Amino acid sequence: MPIKTAYEILNNSIIYFQGEPVGTTAACDPSPVAANYHECFIRDFVPSALVFLLEGRSEIVKNFLLSVMKLRAQQPVMEGHQPSLGLLPASFKVVEEKGSEKLVADFGERAIGRVIPVDSAMWWMFILRAYVIATKDTELIESPELQEFIQQILDLYLRERFESSPTLLVPDGSFMIDRRMGVYGYPLEIQALYYGMLQTGKELLQRTHGDNALISRLNILVDALRAYVRVHYWVDRERLNEIHRYHAEEFGLHVVNVLNVYPESIPDWMDGWLDSRSGYLVGNQGPGRVDFRFFTQGNLLAMLFGLATEEESQGIMNLFDTHWDDLMGEMPVKLVFPAVTGKEWMFSTGSDPKNVAWSYHNGGNWPVLLWPFVGAALRTGRFDLAERALELTTERIKMDNWPEYYDGRRGGLVGRRANFYQTWSATALIVAHSIMESPESRALFEKFTFYND
Repeated sequence: MPIKTAYEILNNSIIYFQGEPVGTTAACDPSPVAANYHECFIRDFVPSALVFLLEGRSEIVKNFLLSVMKLRAQQPVMEGHQPSLGLLPASFKVVEEKGSEKLVADFGERAIGRVIPVDSAMWWMFILRAYVIATKDTELIESPELQEFIQQILDLYLRERFESSPTLLVPDGSFMIDRRMGVYGYPLEIQALYYGMLQTGKELLQRTHGDNALISRLNILVDALRAYVRVHYWVDRERLNEIHRYHAEEFGLHVVNVLNVYPESIPDWMDGWLDSRSGYLVGNQGPGRVDFRFFTQGNLLAMLFGLATEEESQGIMNLFDTHWDDLMGEMPVKLVFPAVTGKEWMFSTGSDPKNVAWSYHNGGNWPVLLWPFVGAALRTGRFDLAERALELTTERIKMDNWPEYYDGRRGGLVGRRANFYQTWSATALIVAHSIMESPESRALFEKFTFYND
């Protein structure tokens, strides 16, 4: 049975520190393509944590939360700079030194491109809130140490910037897409995670009657971010027609083309791609620029967190239904559509051979996205799409030895540089089946929604 094998992978991936479980390795492949896949990545641990919480194995999640919190002390600091107390590493590992064990964190200094992760603290907050919902452990969440750390995270992400919008500016390579992909700026995935983190921080601080001024500031930013994304990132047939007829170089407070987007920037593939029932949140938005690519994780998280309206969420699911071969294919779910090719690929990726068209982050299919897809489908009442995605995945992924990702326009080929026995591919299947089969399991997801229309 695929689910039984998935549990075996999860249990074999557990990392122990001083006899206690503290995380899971990225893969159980004995000869991984990526040398650091025997470490525990913060974002990779998310579906593992959800499985443990759904199974009542909460102690490992608690150990993970506390261990990662302590690792911020290992942050490398350049001379003349103060450490950011709310910054978390991309991953950690257990090493033996002089007969004893210690945890060693990676803040990007061992990663491709040496980019510090922006999303680690956001995912840590996601796991923390799921833990609190599942265990009702008020003692942990109300401890002064944890409350102080939550405020340190928020202090880092709320710092003043030279920005007039509520969105968060980040570099290429700083989140799940951890290599150059032309996503510098305000990628949707980060805005969705940012929104969820702000909502989570506000909730958890209110439990202990936190700083009223901080909570008030969070309320203002949450409202502004939600309104901004819904206005400027959303595109449907009506919105596309509006952009198509934009007048550029407008000045003043009451212009229509606020960000000075040129109609010529609409890519050819958009012609005819949207029908009257569908729409989505674009991949990136900034002054003079719209990245019209469909980034799946950002759209799915926007639905789960309530960043997208209920009407927009239905439009996104309609898009999946209409373009099933493009967005789901033979192995759900495609990370980004369409892939960049030719000169655009050269300039966007730096001619990255791992990110050739329809591979890896440039149009590859990632089984880990199954859990947010099924969660979003159930949230919008699209049980048919959730069942269809599970049916495609369940038997095939076991037969292929649980690869990290798939290649090809329809995701029919095992990724040429994919690791096998990938932990988050296995745990995503477990989570998806759990929330599909058990309404009680959906509590973790339903309580993560924050509709404020």
